Amino acid sequence: MHKPDLHLSAAEAARELGVSAKALRLYERRGLLTPLRSAAGWRIYGPAEMDRARDIVALRQLGMGVARIAEVLAAGGEGLSAALADHHADLAQQLNRMTEIVQSVEAARRGMMPVANPDEGAAVSLQLPWPWGGERFDLPAIKPLTYITGPLGSGKTRLARAIAEAIPNAAFIDLERLTGADEAMETDPQRKARVDAHLRQFAGQGIDPPPALSALVRAIEACDAAVLVIDMVEQGLDHETQQALRRYLRGRSFGGRPLFLLTRSSSILDCTDVSTEESIIYCPANHDVPIVVEPRKGARGYEAVATCLATPAVRARTEGMIAWRPNVA
Repeated sequence: MHKPDLHLSAAEAARELGVSAKALRLYERRGLLTPLRSAAGWRIYGPAEMDRARDIVALRQLGMGVARIAEVLAAGGEGLSAALADHHADLAQQLNRMTEIVQSVEAARRGMMPVANPDEGAAVSLQLPWPWGGERFDLPAIKPLTYITGPLGSGKTRLARAIAEAIPNAAFIDLERLTGADEAMETDPQRKARVDAHLRQFAGQGIDPPPALSALVRAIEACDAAVLVIDMVEQGLDHETQQALRRYLRGRSFGGRPLFLLTRSSSILDCTDVSTEESIIYCPANHDVPIVVEPRKGARGYEAVATCLATPAVRARTEGMIAWRPNVA
């Protein structure tokens, strides 16, 4: 049994706490725990350090993130009740999301994926707008994530808007993310609470949410549509934030709603890591009919998709540029 006056080595402390020595080093690196040092420089843990470590381990066992634990400890225990309430809300949201995913998987297994045009055998079937020549575009199935990409001036934004119009109860979120979002937050505190929960999730991943990310999250939560089509999802986000956003979107963190993401960033669309729950739509530069591209080398359109994607640094150099602007009213 542990005696309160003992000073333990890192291995002994880890064993008593039921964690690994690596976990203790992580807590130390993140500033949560500061062990004492022996004359030889070895880490040792006295009664005070062990008490603090037990608090950390207890909160981690509740699933609380390291960043959130740091906030609780920095406040000296004050606000613990509020932190636990926020954490409970986050867990409830995750549970709801996982329930929706399970239901979607069950529906997919029964062949019940949503079909807007069953007579035509496609989830989406529409007549392409200008600059196409009125050809039809068919999307076989609406998956949780669909990427829309293509070179500059290829018409992908027009296609995205047309898709949003063709799908019942779908909405297009343009680059003016906050249009109407502030009013929605003010009139519905639950929306604001969800936004705050999302942003805390990013903070827990070590991401300090920039204004562009906050605006995107608020725009999504302000919209009640069942399907969202989002223009240039990477707008204003750096490489690390884009990668965190991609992970977050793939986790179906916004109520399990299908998302169509316009992108030209390789941090958002990684052709080597596209799951069966994701689709790619490619708009050719010559305004040929858009195609659904299989995420495998050698597939039709795969190389074209790869060549029109770029890192955030390259994208920043071409931001706002277009290849051609039509002279029409």
